[in-house]
Amino acid sequence: MGVEALAVDVVVIGAGQAGLSAAYHLRRRGFVPLDTPSSDASPDARTFVVLDANDGPGGAWQHRWQSLRMGTVNGIHELPGFAVPPADPTAASRDILPDYFAEYERRFDLRVHRPEPVRAIEREDDDPHGRLRVRTERATYSARYVINATGTWTKPFWPHYPGQERFRGRQLHVADYVSADEFAGQRVVIVGAGVSAIQLLDELSHVADTFWVTRRAPEWIDDDFDIPARVAAIAGVDERVRQGLAPGSVISVTGMHWTPWARAAEARGVLVRHPMFVSMEEHGVRMPDGSFVAADAILWATGFRAALDHLAPLRIRVPGGGIRVADSRATDEPRLFLIGYGPSASTIGANRAGRVAVAKIVSEMDAHLEDSAGALHGA
Repeated sequence: MGVEALAVDVVVIGAGQAGLSAAYHLRRRGFVPLDTPSSDASPDARTFVVLDANDGPGGAWQHRWQSLRMGTVNGIHELPGFAVPPADPTAASRDILPDYFAEYERRFDLRVHRPEPVRAIEREDDDPHGRLRVRTERATYSARYVINATGTWTKPFWPHYPGQERFRGRQLHVADYVSADEFAGQRVVIVGAGVSAIQLLDELSHVADTFWVTRRAPEWIDDDFDIPARVAAIAGVDERVRQGLAPGSVISVTGMHWTPWARAAEARGVLVRHPMFVSMEEHGVRMPDGSFVAADAILWATGFRAALDHLAPLRIRVPGGGIRVADSRATDEPRLFLIGYGPSASTIGANRAGRVAVAKIVSEMDAHLEDSAGALHGA
């Protein structure tokens, strides 16, 4: 016999910025955690559960490199209802922000289940207004709605280039980066045009010989990457996900903005871009003009993809490569909300997306309750 599914109104998958924002707004709307004792909740209380794959609080922040300081992290945005406590700007973000997330979970009694990675989401039947079945290694949940907030950190993107397997040096993605000290005295090829690529280029160049390559020449924008610029970036990505295209990067929409570390690298003469190499060899890379660049290590700062493998049974990925999403809701599966995806992948967008998703869920549940009451009265 199969394990009986636990009935719950809303399953939130992921306890990073987006997931905790959604849980906070569920709490504000009167939802209670699924494991709340019956003596502490009314019999008709709406329920939710937050499932997180990590061993502890902090979302992706707990995995960031040690040198990412509070004064240089890109766009921290506070979780709703509780400000980030004052912190030394030189403190490592991974030492400060996980504690902030942990206190947030305690303060609002969110009762996150961890580690409990989700393996699959399926439709229970053919009823478009029925339930979704959420399977983990520990339990199965029967949910009226699912808010997916799994982010991207667990899906680093590694492009493939000819000869990649022949390279005898070290290859790593920014997700694996720890410290520049590991590369002291080496030549490091840095691949990518995003914020992380430039930040690590600046950091590594103090102790190593850096060689920066990108597929396209950066389009530098003199304006700082401030709030209006980020809002514009979000709008550009939003249009892509409405069409079912892969979200793409913020850089592809906005161009390259001058950050403090970009200006620092330029001032020291190390912000020198080269075209992307065409192949890799045992001890380095081959450039388009045929020249050879020796390398001890290659750092792939090539971004991440949305962690959505568990949604495969729903079959909602379209030929454009993505999932069609409008206002955080999956167009082809309205019981599913995707926050921290596409336009809400930024910390600015995550809080708003959590609030919007919960508001829609509450509105529909209230309408269903009214319809049920009206039908009963009519009978």
